[in-house]
Amino acid sequence: MELADGDVVLRPIRLRDQRAWREVNRRNREWLRPWEATLPPPGPGGAPVRRPTYRQMVRHLRSEAHAGRMLPFVVEYRGQLAGQLTVAGITWGSMCSGHIGYWVDRAVAGRGVTPTAVALAVDHCFRRVGLHRIEVCIRPENGPSRRVVEKLGFREEGLRPSYLHIDGAWRDHLVYALTAEEVPSGLLARWHRVRPGTAHK
Repeated sequence: MELADGDVVLRPIRLRDQRAWREVNRRNREWLRPWEATLPPPGPGGAPVRRPTYRQMVRHLRSEAHAGRMLPFVVEYRGQLAGQLTVAGITWGSMCSGHIGYWVDRAVAGRGVTPTAVALAVDHCFRRVGLHRIEVCIRPENGPSRRVVEKLGFREEGLRPSYLHIDGAWRDHLVYALTAEEVPSGLLARWHRVRPGTAHK
């Protein structure tokens, strides 16, 4: 499954993406570090947990995707790997929800890549997958990421204290959410209407 709009493509992450993925991560290490998930220290008597290798990460993402709990994508911009977007925590039954996490290469930041990728993923989740609600949880200090969801019209719902272990400590996160009823014509169509300097195709 590939999702595309102009120069932005979402496609499944692959084992053969390892070299490009590592290179983008290496260049962006310091830029991404304040927002990256980390592993909390083990409890008393617990063994330290190591970060997975790239191959282990991809295999885990694929396993979760096959189980219907996750949609793992890489973000391409003009044919080059430029980031990652994952719809995770997919829950069915009476909830039908999931949450989105993303990062993008600093070299393409400010070009509308991330809002476009998020809009593509949300429309896919609402129209094809059958989810009803999507959340994005963001550290209050992460202004650029907050602007992404605010441009797209996500509602801010409140603060979750000590929600995720990020950059070595438990961090508060703001919750932004959107339901299918709020974007009947699609989130990508909304983004095209509000995006500065674009004519809509």
